[in-house]
Amino acid sequence: MALNQSYDLFFIFIFNLSLLFSLLPFSFSQTVADAPSPAADTCNGIFLSYAYTSGTKLKPTDPKHQPYRFESVLTVLNNGDEKLKSWRAFVGFKNDEYLVSASNAVLADGTSLPANVGNGTIFAGYPMTDLKTAIETAGDLNQIQVQVKLLGTQFGVAAPGVPLPETIHLANDGFLCPKPSLQGKSEMQVCCTKDPKFKTNVTVEDEFLPRQSGDLTIMYDVTRTYDSNYWAQVTISNHNPLGRLDNWKLSFDWMRDEFIYTMKGAYPYVVDSSDCIFGPQGQHYRDLDFGNVLNCERRPTIIDLPLTKANDTTMGMIPKCCRNGTILPPTMDPSKSSSVFQMQVFKMPPDLNRSELSPPQNWKINGTLNPNYKCGPPVRVSPSQFPDPSGLPSNTTVVASWQVVCNITRPKNASPKCCVSFSAYFNESVVPCPTCACGCLRNSANTCRANATAVLVPPEALLVPFENRTAITRAWADLKHFTVPNPMPCGDNCGVSINWHLYSDFSRGWSARITIFNWDETAFPDWFAAVQLSKATPGFQKMYSFNGTALELNGVNNTIFMQGLPGLNYIVAETDAANPQKDPRVPGKQQTVISFTKKTTPSINIAAGDGFPSKVFFNGEECALPSMLPTNSGNRKGSTTVISILIAVLVFMLVQQ
Repeated sequence: MALNQSYDLFFIFIFNLSLLFSLLPFSFSQTVADAPSPAADTCNGIFLSYAYTSGTKLKPTDPKHQPYRFESVLTVLNNGDEKLKSWRAFVGFKNDEYLVSASNAVLADGTSLPANVGNGTIFAGYPMTDLKTAIETAGDLNQIQVQVKLLGTQFGVAAPGVPLPETIHLANDGFLCPKPSLQGKSEMQVCCTKDPKFKTNVTVEDEFLPRQSGDLTIMYDVTRTYDSNYWAQVTISNHNPLGRLDNWKLSFDWMRDEFIYTMKGAYPYVVDSSDCIFGPQGQHYRDLDFGNVLNCERRPTIIDLPLTKANDTTMGMIPKCCRNGTILPPTMDPSKSSSVFQMQVFKMPPDLNRSELSPPQNWKINGTLNPNYKCGPPVRVSPSQFPDPSGLPSNTTVVASWQVVCNITRPKNASPKCCVSFSAYFNESVVPCPTCACGCLRNSANTCRANATAVLVPPEALLVPFENRTAITRAWADLKHFTVPNPMPCGDNCGVSINWHLYSDFSRGWSARITIFNWDETAFPDWFAAVQLSKATPGFQKMYSFNGTALELNGVNNTIFMQGLPGLNYIVAETDAANPQKDPRVPGKQQTVISFTKKTTPSINIAAGDGFPSKVFFNGEECALPSMLPTNSGNRKGSTTVISILIAVLVFMLVQQ
């Protein structure tokens, strides 16, 4: 009997306990910030910690490169007296980590997850970008602290080892972070404080961060907003004097199930609404005709419209739109250095009110033969202002604005897309583009040598495609007693090659000839090139077939910028020869002579290397340079030149037959 009473009391206790939980104003499924580490109490700045929580061995088994799952938590806590705006934290991963997911943050370089982060990465806050102070929130951890739960794969660190990063620190400007300290074996901590020497133009009262400068900026301006959708204007602006985009493609990630209903001034690369029809969007917008929806991808790719759509009342009529994806540097034409489009974005619950606005994340932009751009996260800035469309002398302010800053970078092990060859009046041979300058195919080892030094060639070899140079190169090597490896070195595989030729050198001046070859099937309208001559640029005088100007970069006058003259600013694509069955294809070509004076550079030594550029750019892309210069060894042109050319051409013709 006593046992039954005990059971009754137990069940009554459980029932009352469940009733109590049901009356609480929150549920256990709610996200509540964990209490900070006790070490945070001694930090009067920004406290960061990285705690490894768990890990397991993964398949496949590989003793040399064994994968392990890891879970960890990155904590950023604002213990300072000022709001931390757009927080950014660096985690120095060192175990070839492959990050699968991260809560409450995105990668600051615009990379979408999953991603390789083995060389370290910077996290940026999302959706909570700012961390308030304990003073203004009465210590509410949900407003002053963010915890990023990380899940990924690391290689080589098995239990009982702990795969901690090399370091952690705050990536925001104006903070000093000492070396992190270990808390046990599975956690590292650091307290970052304000740098008293750091000067900023931002005051505590500023609601938004100031707009930043960069090689390329993207503005995301919300111009009109409604409960279920809004209109956004995207402005891509080029600020780098040598930056450029051709046939640009812009991509980003929707983070809250948004989708693009319609666009003006640009268009999705893929028009597809199936993800909406079979997804939560179709369940919510039951009366919406998804046949008119342009794109429902989580990561859409946007392309520019052709010039013919500029005055189209449905797709165009947006200033600075529809330029076929070309964004020129401001040094060429400021009016063509930006591109604009608009899109109508539909939102999903719980964001169905006109004040809930969230920009897409993980922005990326690239072109065809252009520099690589790495973009940061969108940062909330003061609302943009545009001239009143009615023509009145007033400005119209948008609802909200975010800025994305992109800078030109060269990824590790990335190949360029153009190359340079050197030649000179004092040497009959041309130093060609480096072997595999723009990359080589994986199976090329069977037919050519990717690690062999390029063989010197006669000038006429530059006029034919690389695959047609073998006979000419071998004939020239036999004539000049050059060593030729077997198999021959691989080609440069570049779509554009540039020859820099020292044309003359005399007491009062010197000259060079530059020839641009287009081996690609794509033409280059409004092309430009630039060369850096560290000692010779001050003596630049004139360019005869191009429009050339001396350009000052970063306060240094060492660059010559060149573009085609009006009517000659178009390099055609590679075409068939007059007799395609017999003759090799013909590249598009542009050429000019450049003259220099020695009056301003009296100590210059042209033949010793001062007359060769240290950097060459084509359409913003930095080209690969030869590893050596032509030598002044007394091998001057003479009667042997004509004979050698005849022999080379004769051998070439015999081989072709």
